[in-house]
Amino acid sequence: MATATCSDRDGIIALLDEYEAVQDKLAAVQLDALNTADMLTVLARRENLARKAPVLQHRLINRLAAEATAEELGAKLPRALAMRLRISPADAKRRVEEAADLGPRIALTGEPLEPLMPNVARGQAEGAIGAEHIAKIRKFFTQLPVSVDFETKLSAERELARHAANLDPEAFRKVADRLQAIIDQDGTYTDADRRRRRGVTLGRQGADGMSPISGQLTPEARAVLEAIFAKLSAPGMCNLDDETPCVEGAPSDAQVKGDLRTPAQRNHDALLASGRITLSTGDLGQLNGLPVTVVVSTTLKDLESAAGQAVTAGGSLLPMADVLRMASHAHHYLAIFDGKGIPLHLGRSRRTASPGQRIVLYSRDRGCTAPGCTAPAYQCQVHHAARDWIDGGNTNIEELTLACGSDNRKVKPGGFQTRIRADGRCEWIPPPHLDDGSPRVNDYHHPENLMAPDSEADPDG
Repeated sequence: MATATCSDRDGIIALLDEYEAVQDKLAAVQLDALNTADMLTVLARRENLARKAPVLQHRLINRLAAEATAEELGAKLPRALAMRLRISPADAKRRVEEAADLGPRIALTGEPLEPLMPNVARGQAEGAIGAEHIAKIRKFFTQLPVSVDFETKLSAERELARHAANLDPEAFRKVADRLQAIIDQDGTYTDADRRRRRGVTLGRQGADGMSPISGQLTPEARAVLEAIFAKLSAPGMCNLDDETPCVEGAPSDAQVKGDLRTPAQRNHDALLASGRITLSTGDLGQLNGLPVTVVVSTTLKDLESAAGQAVTAGGSLLPMADVLRMASHAHHYLAIFDGKGIPLHLGRSRRTASPGQRIVLYSRDRGCTAPGCTAPAYQCQVHHAARDWIDGGNTNIEELTLACGSDNRKVKPGGFQTRIRADGRCEWIPPPHLDDGSPRVNDYHHPENLMAPDSEADPDG
């Protein structure tokens, strides 16, 4: 096979074709002739190649970040990568950030600059430093206090790259932790450092409905929680096992003595109680036209049978027993569907959707209807999908849909267009230069549709 040049577009595409052809040949090769040593050698060389692979990716992503507009990409760069490469938004964000650290840069004057982490980038290009090493190195620098001087950071990057090229990830982690302790022996973290590291993450909901929670609290946030826990997680307080939990005043002796919860369980129940108290005050105002509250949707069949699960406007599942209990509290909405929905028509009488329409949309669409978007209903606006309001569209439930702010702004002349299909689903039509055959409807919030082979078919023909 002739070696292609990469001086022009055709040469680059030819090289890619050649690379894919070799990959296919390797994948199909028979391995019977290899002994144990040979197989280990092949695995080591494949690992080396895999570590080098992101180098070209960094260059491409940095070029896109510097030259391509959101309109050309169809979205901001991380979102565009997630859609085009069919990867998670978190993975797309990580790739963009890694490219910024490890890829070549261009100065404002146009001159080329080396990567922010030149030694790590060189080790990756040589296949000596892998993804686990890089993740630890990037975490190392995010945890360094801002007071650490530039020269010390340069020296640390050089040392980390040297050790990463010679140690396995676990041994390297110990070296990195030791180096961090040496650099910041006195723990000189500032308020800016703590604010940079703050965060709380709700993990994915498991099959049992439970969700992990993790994060880092600032000293102030911890102090606030300590005060809440001191009151609401005391023995006998806010006990979900009690028929009538004590949420005000002091618990009775019987409630205290009968409290068999662990401290962690008491903290959980205290968080739940404090959340309920906050929602019940009504002081949080509105979110996208509705009072800040818990919105759940279910079918009439499940409600009457007191079985199954409802869906919250945050995209989580809620057992029916919890739905019935929550429905008895004030400031909670319960939208009941018979399977077809409840049509609500306002015509041209108003531009914005009514609270009732929003509840229907929360239940029907569950989140942003743009393909690939994972934003739940709480994070969405109401969009005139059949025809925009300024073009004579009606504020009728069958012409409306949910869209996050980012996707809503993509609908404009020369950009994306939306329409409502005959089956009631919202279809997002990309501009010609972005139309690569990707899905035009979003099944993320309706996983049940993924089991239907014709869920993407256009019922209008």
